[in-house]
Amino acid sequence: MGKNIFWLEENKLGLPLDKSFIPAFLWNAYFKKKISESSKNIPIAIAIIKDSKSIMVYRTLIFSKESEFYKVNYYYIEKLIKTLLWLYGGYKIIIAGSKDIAEFISKAYSENGHRSFDASFMSKIYEKPFEVKLTKLEDIPSPKEKTEILGGFFNGCRIGFDLGVSDRKVSAVINGKTVFIEEVIWNPSVNKNPSYHYREIMSMLHKAAAHMPCVDAIGGSSAGIFIKNRVISSSIFKAIPKDIFDKKVKNFFLEIQKKWGVPLKVINDGKVAALSGSLSLKRNSILGIAMGSSEAGGYIDKKGKIESGLDELAFVPIDYNPNAPIDEWSKDTGCGVQYFSQIAAIRIAKKLNIEFEKDKSPSKNLKFLQNLMDEGDGRIIEIFKTIGCYLGYTIVYYTDFYDIENVFILGRVSSGKGGKIIIDEANRILKKEFKEIYKRINIFLPDEKTRRIGQAIAAASLPKLNDK
Repeated sequence: MGKNIFWLEENKLGLPLDKSFIPAFLWNAYFKKKISESSKNIPIAIAIIKDSKSIMVYRTLIFSKESEFYKVNYYYIEKLIKTLLWLYGGYKIIIAGSKDIAEFISKAYSENGHRSFDASFMSKIYEKPFEVKLTKLEDIPSPKEKTEILGGFFNGCRIGFDLGVSDRKVSAVINGKTVFIEEVIWNPSVNKNPSYHYREIMSMLHKAAAHMPCVDAIGGSSAGIFIKNRVISSSIFKAIPKDIFDKKVKNFFLEIQKKWGVPLKVINDGKVAALSGSLSLKRNSILGIAMGSSEAGGYIDKKGKIESGLDELAFVPIDYNPNAPIDEWSKDTGCGVQYFSQIAAIRIAKKLNIEFEKDKSPSKNLKFLQNLMDEGDGRIIEIFKTIGCYLGYTIVYYTDFYDIENVFILGRVSSGKGGKIIIDEANRILKKEFKEIYKRINIFLPDEKTRRIGQAIAAASLPKLNDK
């Protein structure tokens, strides 16, 4: 089931440092081509449910049992469902059209199945047991989606912050004008005591507040998943034991809001990356991608609204090579985190036998690579070219799920010369192989300051002043 029998020949994509990369889009395109050429196909529908007002429905074709390629369906649908689950989120999968596929997915997402991480994670987010159900095609539910305007409120004196695994940033903004910005290296993901996180965050908020006559609102961006300011999951709290997390971390930002007594809103850093792009470019239909300690994503639609999807691009499989690098959290192969992050740059660098100092953080190792490139080490250029090639093919894949006109790139990996190399390579791939998409989509790399601290400034605009 896991073998890529559709990849017809050795990779000839020309990636400088990854000859085994199998782009999800190209694999799927070949699968769909073979389906269209065959009379042995059947329709299938997949619904993913978050609640009564948020239902995603995806329809496609698979091979019928009479086809010699029938078993390839399992690989295709498994990757597709994982993608849909992490882009949209939900606690229930409903499959219509194939009992065999429904049973396979149900087993995969069971407690002992190889997708148990994904099922457990979604169950934790939505606080409901994870389910996989079979139904008839005519009984598949209708799609529904909640949207809301995201940020853009700059009246008053505001604090904005961005919490990453490697660094934290804070800004003070008065009626849209930034009067203070600070970036500090920290190491929250290895600290087991939430008092450390509380002390660090409160310290930076007070430092920003000192530059304004008052504080009217606080907005925050952070790696992780947040629902109504509650921490569902976040890598900055990774080392904290579950019992302590449940007692002291889940309501972490609600407690901070009580201390300050002003409207506060904290959301995923990828969504704020999209907001930062929308605000600075004055454009919508924008996918924001932050390449930092992980890959964060967010999407703003044509009307300037954000949908209720998770947009957790880090967990989306974008490389269908069965021997692709493994994500340390889900233990799955080929997920975005290994291609668009500090981890990615370091992983690729090791193919060049570049040696890093022991016990250095990923951010320091990335900086080491960037310094080597500034000093004229041509090998490092190939690292960022490879990431750019990944990005080109992956943007095309993302267009299957998002209506994209603009892509906005942020994050530490895009800092310095490497950022332009990444964008140039992505555009080269699009122009050469996907001309229509190249004409339709603009990839933006903001100035160096915005790449580093743009999210902290945009985050300040999240709460309305009358939010309580």
